[in-house]
Amino acid sequence: MKVQFEFRKVVKLDGPLHFLEQVNVDRVIKGRADILASELVHADLEATFVGDNTVEVQGKLTGQVDMACSRCLTEVPKQLYIPFHEIFKLVKKQSEEIQDEDSDTIFVDDDMVDLIPFVEEAFLLHLPQISYCKASCKGLCQKCGSDLNVSTCNCDTKVVDPRLAVLKDFFE
Repeated sequence: MKVQFEFRKVVKLDGPLHFLEQVNVDRVIKGRADILASELVHADLEATFVGDNTVEVQGKLTGQVDMACSRCLTEVPKQLYIPFHEIFKLVKKQSEEIQDEDSDTIFVDDDMVDLIPFVEEAFLLHLPQISYCKASCKGLCQKCGSDLNVSTCNCDTKVVDPRLAVLKDFFE
């Protein structure tokens, strides 16, 4: 499972260098309680020499993650379709060019470029922050923890501001 390219190889090719690999993202999602399971991410990428020691890598990443609903904690499968686009420029010496913060170009000083960290980053950036099983999800009861989508509970859900609690018996 190597998603990498050599600048010299890409420069010598007449067309783009095609990658069709699977990337394991378990390492980058470790410790996230909202992700219950994930499949391998399928990377369908092409590296193309665009001149001036620059290689453009573009394509798509696809995969599926099972996330916990933010309201009721049920499993929600999410299919991900992630566009991928990175530009790499080979520099001979570290001082030759300084990476501009506003530039999208990634400057590298090694002929071999490993794309796995960039695939993992794109995957993390495209994960939904909040996941719902459905838009009308009622969530869990705050007192007893029962799923309100399945059944109702008899818990008193009236919330009284503790600062005004002494006034609740005022009119009785």
